[in-house]
Amino acid sequence: MEKDQNDNENLRSRALLTGCLIALLLAALPVAVWLDLTSLSDAALRRQASDLNSVIKSVRHYYSANVVGRILAHPGQVQVIHDYENVPGAIPIPATLSLELGKVIGEQQSNITYRFVSDYPFKNRAPHQLDAFEQDALEALRNDASNNIVSGKADLFSDSVRLVSPVVMAPACVACHNVHPESPKRDWKVGDVRGIQEVSITQPIAANLFSFKFLLAYLVLAAVSGVSFVAMQRRQSLKIVAMNKELETNNDFLATLSMKISRYIPPQIYKSIFSGQKDVVIHTERKKLTIFFSDIQNFTATTERLQPELITQLLNEYFTEMSEIAHRHGGTIDKFIGDAMLIFFGDPESKGDRADAQACLRMAWAMQRRLAELNAKWRAAGIEQPFRARIGINSGYCNVGNFGSADRMDYTIIGAEANLAARLQAIAEPGGIVISYETYALVSDIIAAHTLPSITMKGISREVVPYAVDHLRDGSEASNVVIEKMPGLEFYLDAAAVTPADSDKVRAVLLQALSSLERREEKAAE
Repeated sequence: MEKDQNDNENLRSRALLTGCLIALLLAALPVAVWLDLTSLSDAALRRQASDLNSVIKSVRHYYSANVVGRILAHPGQVQVIHDYENVPGAIPIPATLSLELGKVIGEQQSNITYRFVSDYPFKNRAPHQLDAFEQDALEALRNDASNNIVSGKADLFSDSVRLVSPVVMAPACVACHNVHPESPKRDWKVGDVRGIQEVSITQPIAANLFSFKFLLAYLVLAAVSGVSFVAMQRRQSLKIVAMNKELETNNDFLATLSMKISRYIPPQIYKSIFSGQKDVVIHTERKKLTIFFSDIQNFTATTERLQPELITQLLNEYFTEMSEIAHRHGGTIDKFIGDAMLIFFGDPESKGDRADAQACLRMAWAMQRRLAELNAKWRAAGIEQPFRARIGINSGYCNVGNFGSADRMDYTIIGAEANLAARLQAIAEPGGIVISYETYALVSDIIAAHTLPSITMKGISREVVPYAVDHLRDGSEASNVVIEKMPGLEFYLDAAAVTPADSDKVRAVLLQALSSLERREEKAAE
């Protein structure tokens, strides 16, 4: 119930987050459009101002060179003066012509302003008022007249551009200004910047809005579609939540069932079946395996001494500890046979014959070591004679796979080599490990062992030479552990587990044991 409420809360949170995201995107749409319009308008105004400036400048240069220049070169009745309207037959000077052209353009285009100004106006004429931008532009152009000065400004509803270009003194202009009685400056040179020509254009941004009518229509349609999709997704999500509830119930049941089933089969087989790597069909393969067989010494007699509940507890704890060690080393637990265990290496996963055999030996050594620890624990709990296990290991070819019928199968191994492992276990000393020569050849570099009398076995034609394992030589499992078992002695010491505070007590126990052994020898000598 609580999980369903959490799912509903998560669904509502996701829906709210999606709605807020869509609202944010819709709110950002006008901003994006305004930015695009501003950029478009600014670029268009800059091009328009540049084109208009070029046209007026070209007309003025043409007029100056081909009209005014020709008249001044051949003086006659025609005068070139600024107040040409007051003198019959006179024509305007180039500057006046530029002003007249700008006036005509401004009347035709209310959003365009043209100025032709200078900080050196003729005497008896109204001085020109230059704002800060124009003054800065004029100063910059006198330093470098190769580029125009452009300034753009945008606000919420309109965009404007101001373009300033230099008015450069041509030869005819220099000849006129340097001798004109009203000229404020008489040392002009060709190329000097006398003033500036400014074109200002203002354009409402809304004028370009219809350029995006199809895009806006598309975006509105996309927004409507998005909202509709969110609503539909919400409905689908509610249906999916209901379906997920049912699926979760079924999954919980299947998970519980599979977890229960996994207790009855080896983890490797469980994983391979549920991952699809293996089919549940009757099928066997012949593989080289390393087979482990263990049995508890005198288990029947032990069950007679102890209560059934206590035997069950000890046996379950023993199998739990041994199974954990087997899993850690990669062994496949075939079955528990009463107090015996059958484990093999090499299927369904194998690291190679040698690596499988060595893993099996390390597992067996770790099991004996752990059983010694359990015995110490059980003795402290009042159990006089705990378990002592014999272990047999053999390497050879067996049939491995699913045996049984179509209704009931068992994943196991069959073959004489498996029986040999059980026979080797039977001849092992309690607490000992006996291996076959085939296994010894694969693990001889990590163990020290001695041979036992040869044995023969029904179903195996060769004579079997057993090896009793003395200890591991690579130190991987017993670097600080001493284990020894013989009549009258069962010794286990894990030096790494002894705390500094208990070291003196351990020494005292060992000295007491030596003293007891010496007293016995002295009595025997008498």
